[in-house]
Amino acid sequence: MGEIVVVEQLSLDGVMQAPGSPDEDTRGDFRYGGWARPYADHVAAATMGKGMGEDGAMLFGRRTYVNFHGFWARQTDGNPYTEVLNRKTKYVVSRTLTEPLPWQNSVLVTGDAADAVAKLKAEVDGALVVLGSGMLVRALAAAGLVDEYVLSIHPLALGAGTKLFGEGAAAHRAMTLADTVTTTTGVIIARYRPAVTG
Repeated sequence: MGEIVVVEQLSLDGVMQAPGSPDEDTRGDFRYGGWARPYADHVAAATMGKGMGEDGAMLFGRRTYVNFHGFWARQTDGNPYTEVLNRKTKYVVSRTLTEPLPWQNSVLVTGDAADAVAKLKAEVDGALVVLGSGMLVRALAAAGLVDEYVLSIHPLALGAGTKLFGEGAAAHRAMTLADTVTTTTGVIIARYRPAVTG
């Protein structure tokens, strides 16, 4: 059985929307796209790179998959993430996409997100790593399917934008801190696992 690992960039007030670029996701008139870029450093790259090199597959919602494909599948600069993302199996949960998917090693997952991913999780070995994909993450969290969160918490508050744990996103759930790394720019990379209750 696999594990679902959610990897997200967050502001101090929990916003996950458009960390990478100004035009990444402007829904709700969001004006702060690209907010995470000034905080990138070698510590974050090395820490996140370790997880990227591990066995397992990627799990995307439609919007994040389309954005990633639009950027990463076209990179030719030798960035190690490009090779990893091209090589890994990418499961894409969508009600609107159809096969064949445009990016190599991509597999379409249809039906109810939580049910389909629960079945997938039972069938695979290793981690299913979710990047971005807020709607999918909230559905998986509500169904109790997330095994680990790797959160890069940035030292800024945005005051607007889509939050990872928005209202009604998941039932109250305690977490256990498994590890932390602090970058030179003040980003805290925290690894949490849902607390065992009972």
